[in-house]
Amino acid sequence: MSKLDVIGFGALNVDTLLKVERIAGPEEESFIESYTEACGGSAANTIVGLARLGRKVGFVGKVADDHEGKLQVDNFISEGVDVNGLIHSKKGRSGAALGFVDKKGARALYINPGENDTLESREINLEYVAQTRFLHISSFIGEKPFRAQKKLAGMLPDSIQLSFDPGALYAQRGFTAIEPLIRSSYVFMPNALELEQLTGEADYRKGAGIILEMGVKIVVVKLGAKGCYVTDGQEQVTVEPFPIKAIDTTGAGDAFDAGFLHGLLDNKNNLYECGRLGNFVASKSIMTMGARAGLPYKKDLSSIH
Repeated sequence: MSKLDVIGFGALNVDTLLKVERIAGPEEESFIESYTEACGGSAANTIVGLARLGRKVGFVGKVADDHEGKLQVDNFISEGVDVNGLIHSKKGRSGAALGFVDKKGARALYINPGENDTLESREINLEYVAQTRFLHISSFIGEKPFRAQKKLAGMLPDSIQLSFDPGALYAQRGFTAIEPLIRSSYVFMPNALELEQLTGEADYRKGAGIILEMGVKIVVVKLGAKGCYVTDGQEQVTVEPFPIKAIDTTGAGDAFDAGFLHGLLDNKNNLYECGRLGNFVASKSIMTMGARAGLPYKKDLSSIH
């Protein structure tokens, strides 16, 4: 019997988000209106989103023994995330990210990976990972953790389903590099640009079809302000977004993943409902600065219908 619904596996970064008048280009200037410091990391944001929806969740990641590392651990504990899968380093620095967000919610992000990039497969507690229903992975910058993800994905028993959000970093590595992770996935959740980068197909419907042919059971294409497209090969649905004003799109895709996985965990093979849950959680997230502050709670789901 699984003890956890989802375990996340990805980079852990403390995000400093600066609200700016506009994002400056080369040789240009802008000014900062406000800033916030918050815990982040793509898979970690998704896991916190699931915790708020009442799911039993844990995490595999690496932090240093510093201010940022303590922030990450304390935040996970406060959100109800099991931290027994975290790896603690006595040296180095924890991951950090610096983000600039303009008035329309568009962003530019710079990442200092720190100890994230030293994570190796031998450090992972396999007994810990074995107790989950879903393993949700997202990108690292470095090669060591990337290799660790590929190795772990290839070792998963049939009882554990892999959820994979490649993000821009892994999409930029190219199809061949991340093919082992895609082939191991039960559900694959890129945005339209990432899918095009990986498949070379401008039509996201055709791109999703290419991924399904690799053995993936469900492909979810995040379409931003246009909602999402979901297919399992038998059914194809486009789910309209919730009409809201975006304040900060940081973590919107991570929030979507949380809502979609929440639907799958309820054995909702209704792809439209899973997509709608994803859109709802994402819409709540982007109404507030930061990736996690706006994530909804289980009680908020009653307002969907």
